[in-house]
Amino acid sequence: MKSNEPIAPGGVIGILGGGQLGRMLSLAAAPLGLRTAVLCPDPNAPAFDVCAHRIVGDYTDVDALDALAAHCEVVTYEFENVPVSAIDRLSTQVPVRPGRRALAITQERFEEKSFLSAAGIPVAPYACIDAEADVSSALKAVGLPAIIKTRRFGYDGKGQRLVRTADEAFAAFRDLRSAPCIAEGFVKFDRELSIIAARTPDGTCATWDISENIHENHVLRRSRVPVPEAIPQAKHAQTLAQTILQALDYVGVIGIELFDTPDGLLVNELAPRVHNSGHWTADACVTGQFEQHVRAISGWALGETTRHSDAIMTNLLGEEVDAWDSLATTSRTKIHLYGKRDRRPGRKMGHITRLLPPANS
Repeated sequence: MKSNEPIAPGGVIGILGGGQLGRMLSLAAAPLGLRTAVLCPDPNAPAFDVCAHRIVGDYTDVDALDALAAHCEVVTYEFENVPVSAIDRLSTQVPVRPGRRALAITQERFEEKSFLSAAGIPVAPYACIDAEADVSSALKAVGLPAIIKTRRFGYDGKGQRLVRTADEAFAAFRDLRSAPCIAEGFVKFDRELSIIAARTPDGTCATWDISENIHENHVLRRSRVPVPEAIPQAKHAQTLAQTILQALDYVGVIGIELFDTPDGLLVNELAPRVHNSGHWTADACVTGQFEQHVRAISGWALGETTRHSDAIMTNLLGEEVDAWDSLATTSRTKIHLYGKRDRRPGRKMGHITRLLPPANS
């Protein structure tokens, strides 16, 4: 296809990554008459159960990447740690959405914070730590307490430490194997929020209602909408999202994590993909995030994001998924199981969305 033409039904979307997000993207593509081809190194990847083409291979395997490109009209990715080199290879053969810049920026925490600051987006104080000699100056810049984070590959609380003293900061840097890090000032917030947004190649944007996110052991446990306490912040969150999308020339769905502080909203992190805190949209809105991402990267018009139900999304971790039979009979509850074979403590095995009538109905 030409990059400015919509993909017609019967077309194929390539997905780098075969986890639950790739699985749900594949399921969302099918009702639109679109198919998916998935590249993943894990032969038991959940997305392989529901895609049209399976390619088992590493993301640095040029033969596997070329095979994916040969199947597809467009390629996307389900997680942000895909090597940028894979995007570079694919982009010579097929459009990749979101593009290289969004991936490169969100893979590196200092680059992400610098991008946001340059775009006028409020963030917590931050400073680079390239070596142990930088720890003191970084703490002077951000204050204590602080969060020390590796600049790459951290998620669900991995690769980060809360420190309250300089000695703890030095120990944390060493504990993180002296990898390049970023120090962030500790933010006192009332609640953690997120907003899911989408943008098409022609610049049309759409957002959903903001959700409140509750974490346990650094893993998202549940998201709820609406958030009456944050109604005044909703319009500002939409404006921030649209600013970020336009500054990145972004195409697809993005997850934006926010801190709701007494002084206003701060952006915590960006996820250049569909996001766990947006799972509720698939059941509680006219158009969910997975269908919207497929629409956006395929050059289709965006769907309506109106919410028709209040919702609470809860992740099923580890052996909690074994309660599927009772969950499946719970009133007004939608159950989504990911088909993962290995149950590990804290591993996301599925989620449920409890739907409630809107409070003003």
